[in-house]
Amino acid sequence: MSEPADSKFCLDPYLDWAAGEGVPIVEDFAVDLHKVDTKPWARFGTDGAIIHTKGRGDFVTLFVIDLPPGGASEPMSHVFDEVFFVLSGAGSATVETADGGQHTFEWGPNSLFSPPLNARYRLFNGSGSERARLVVCSDFPILFNNYRNEDFLFDNPFKFPERTGKADHFAGEGDFVPMTPGRHMWETNFVPDMVNFELKGWDKRGAGSSNMKFILAESVMHVHSSEMPVGSYKKAHWHRPGAHVICITGHGYSLLWYEGDEDYVRHPWHHGVVFTPPERMFHQHFCTSPVPARYIALNWGSIRYPLTQDKKDQGTNAEVDVKEGGRQISYEDQDPRIHRMFLEELAKNGVESQMGKYFDEAAIMEAAQ
Repeated sequence: MSEPADSKFCLDPYLDWAAGEGVPIVEDFAVDLHKVDTKPWARFGTDGAIIHTKGRGDFVTLFVIDLPPGGASEPMSHVFDEVFFVLSGAGSATVETADGGQHTFEWGPNSLFSPPLNARYRLFNGSGSERARLVVCSDFPILFNNYRNEDFLFDNPFKFPERTGKADHFAGEGDFVPMTPGRHMWETNFVPDMVNFELKGWDKRGAGSSNMKFILAESVMHVHSSEMPVGSYKKAHWHRPGAHVICITGHGYSLLWYEGDEDYVRHPWHHGVVFTPPERMFHQHFCTSPVPARYIALNWGSIRYPLTQDKKDQGTNAEVDVKEGGRQISYEDQDPRIHRMFLEELAKNGVESQMGKYFDEAAIMEAAQ
């Protein structure tokens, strides 16, 4: 028996909102953000698009925003958290904080920033000849699906002075919060250059791996950056959906698979490519470029404000082996095909492996003959 045509059943207000915005909606497993077509978006006063990756989950989404040469976005404030990453171009931002102050900072390629919650802000393109493109990750979907009211989210006078942060956090300064490897935090509102930002070693995640967690404007958005040295790769692991992984230096590929799969899903990446590993899907990142490969991951539930028990568990046992009930596969337990594939890919790129201390690489290649 069919449902009545006017029945309300299993609605997704966020998806209805997205469809009504009149901009392209890109749906794919992985997306090259540099190549996304954008159209005029009245809400932002710029061109834009909405990105829905396969593993985005229920909490966050991506917008792509284009600022034309010399252009500016509409002034905006809203009761949801968001993180901007600059894909290309340069410009500035003005932010009006709850205390009546105004802060201006200049951003460029690979800058990262977050306006404090419900602070009024505006973006400006500093070039008279080139477009600026930014990607925005926010927790708008979960909030809109909860409240289902645009005015509440976009036209709410309530102020959050505790989210402002220090004045120098708008100037590219920050505070290092030392923890244990893999949990170190940098607290700020603005990182001018994510490519050259100093990360801290986290060998338990992979050979020579480094990492930093970011607390931006005291928000609930998770941001971390990780780097793999030349000729190396991370250990395979899984987590819940929503982690939007964006490459910012180097190039390589990732393998993804579910437990018990015979074959792998393989995605190459370079600057600006984003993918989001789906729920409980193992994934492993490989640097095959002659320079280190660095990426950022954006999600909901930060290391300071994890929001869910699963996020708390992930924050405390991310490097625990699957044999011990964790989520990570040790090098010695991975499929032998994985390292052989890596060596073959390095050979194509003229890059030497730095993984010899973990594998008998001569024996691996000989067995493949």
